[in-house]
Amino acid sequence: MGFDQFVADRLDRLLGYATAITCDKHLAQDIVQNVLMRAQGKWERIGAMDAPYLYVKRMVTNDYLSWRHRRAAREIAVERGELARHVPSMADPAEAHAEREAMRARIAILPRKQRAALVLRFYEDCSDAEIAQVLGCTESTVRSQLSRALQTLRTHELARSVTLGVHS
Repeated sequence: MGFDQFVADRLDRLLGYATAITCDKHLAQDIVQNVLMRAQGKWERIGAMDAPYLYVKRMVTNDYLSWRHRRAAREIAVERGELARHVPSMADPAEAHAEREAMRARIAILPRKQRAALVLRFYEDCSDAEIAQVLGCTESTVRSQLSRALQTLRTHELARSVTLGVHS
């Protein structure tokens, strides 16, 4: 498959994945654009791989986890957390959007690798082996990251519901 066909087939999925792990569509677009520009120059090698999509997804993940985006991602996570508390629930398509924004705000509290593992598992439906390949770690590390992420989310939700119950 050529690079242009790869982009035509996979761009939406890459953008969706990047948006899920960054919690910001603009940052996600920047990351995917940077990655695809780098991938295009190496496409002869990447396109010959067994799973070029997983390789490019790993490039997206690594770019997200890199130092260049840490500050921007931290600022976005805080901003999203504040905005999610003010999104009204409506019985129309905006409700689905609000739910996605609220979920992004919830996972934004997670450390970057835990967030990436969680998105790969539940958004991308990847196996432990695929997640390990994308994150460049072992399958046991993937299971550990997922376990910690879910525990953090449970603890955070419990604390949030207790706080809301006290102030009601």
